[in-house]
Amino acid sequence: MLADQTTADLASSPLETGRPEARSGFAARLFRSPGGIIGLAIIALLVILAVFADSLAPFSPTRMGAGRRLLEPSWRHLAGTDEFGRDMFSRIVHGARLTLKIGAIAVGISLAAGLTIGLIAAYARGIVEAVLMRLSDVLFSFTETLIALACVAVLGPSLENAMVAVGLAGIPYYARTAYASALVEVSKPYFEAAIAAGAGPVRLVLLHLLPNILPTMVVVATLGLSSAILAAAGLSFLGLGAQPPAPEWGAMLSAGRDFFNRAPWLMLYPGLSIALVVLAFNLLGDAMREALDPRGAD
Repeated sequence: MLADQTTADLASSPLETGRPEARSGFAARLFRSPGGIIGLAIIALLVILAVFADSLAPFSPTRMGAGRRLLEPSWRHLAGTDEFGRDMFSRIVHGARLTLKIGAIAVGISLAAGLTIGLIAAYARGIVEAVLMRLSDVLFSFTETLIALACVAVLGPSLENAMVAVGLAGIPYYARTAYASALVEVSKPYFEAAIAAGAGPVRLVLLHLLPNILPTMVVVATLGLSSAILAAAGLSFLGLGAQPPAPEWGAMLSAGRDFFNRAPWLMLYPGLSIALVVLAFNLLGDAMREALDPRGAD
């Protein structure tokens, strides 16, 4: 997968973003990337839909009888209607808001916990490093989907629990990436000079380590958004995430399975929405990695 390969490269060779010359041309290099522009455009559209969903959607996403059942796409119902007569376009638009919420909360949990674990392990070393990294290795041996399923089974099926489950499942991945990036930084002369100057642990971690690995982690988090959205949609598809009548794209896909032959648009539009958003975050994350990498600078 694109996200896995890119983040593996980041973990093995952290970006040298501390140099001013490596940062100065970031925006110019990002906007020279066709993939970055496409990703930004799709994400900007997603944000607009999420923010202005109430104004853009012609009907309430949960209003039954907005039209006749299983109407084909038309000017009145741009994406048709579902088995309850609900307007599919309105549900897709409001689903964008849930998608951003899912991605932000899930990745926020993974990033915050992973950064903390990785920084502590890289700085403390010794027994602390061994314990934290071995625990991460144990969790990393399981797939994120399996961990998420186990968490939802314990917490119960709901959208909130699905977001927490996806966030917890991603912690080992972010922890290992942060740890690998921080290990490179602690071996650099500037960090050794800070220790020699008498900087304390808090200053070393927060003012030296964190700022220098944060750009790498932002790229990883951007790529991780696509995985989090896809995982949460998968849980909803299985009935373990968002519950009816929430307009969540994965749940809409699941509901449309029984009507695929009669009304294929019930699965077409939610499926396309998920695919476009996942593609957008992957394209943007890869473009950001290339723009921040000094080896790719002019």
